[in-house]
Amino acid sequence: MAQDKKNQILTAAIDIFSEIGIEHAKVSDVVQRAGVAQGTFYLYYSSKHALIPAMAEQLLHEQLDSLKAYVQDEDPFDKNIRQMVDTIFSVTERYQHVLALCYSGLAMGGGLSEWEIIYEPYYQWMDRLLEDAQARGEVRKNINVRITSKLVTGMMEEAAEQLYLFDENAAQAEAYKKEAIQFIVRALM
Repeated sequence: MAQDKKNQILTAAIDIFSEIGIEHAKVSDVVQRAGVAQGTFYLYYSSKHALIPAMAEQLLHEQLDSLKAYVQDEDPFDKNIRQMVDTIFSVTERYQHVLALCYSGLAMGGGLSEWEIIYEPYYQWMDRLLEDAQARGEVRKNINVRITSKLVTGMMEEAAEQLYLFDENAAQAEAYKKEAIQFIVRALM
């Protein structure tokens, strides 16, 4: 029950921050949306800024769950990359304002060291995809799987973030996706 309330608060905060930004959001907005008392909020978080690491973790889990649902293990590796890029771009577009907040909040709060811990399940999943692709002869055998997992993940996310957080030109989404896919596939095959 307590975890449910904590999740309700987190989900409400993500929604509110996505809609109006953290600077305009108040704790009262979050608890009203979550359907909990303001005192309940403070049982889990000391301030609205204390939500940032939990938000980053939640968004990454949502992205990984989306990837696992969309990416089919039996598909060829180049198709997996296309599916992954589509998913990452979709999640980044949906949560662009929250992601920018998460990055800046983790950097300012010294939480970047937590990033590797948060990403570990993601990297493990990517490691397995690369190993399977190697076994099928679709990816070069001479890569370091863990390092490549991190580089490929970073490349896909950076492409999506460049588009939605910095360029803010969603009309170029297909061009960004195409270039990211071609770059990754050519580098690994």
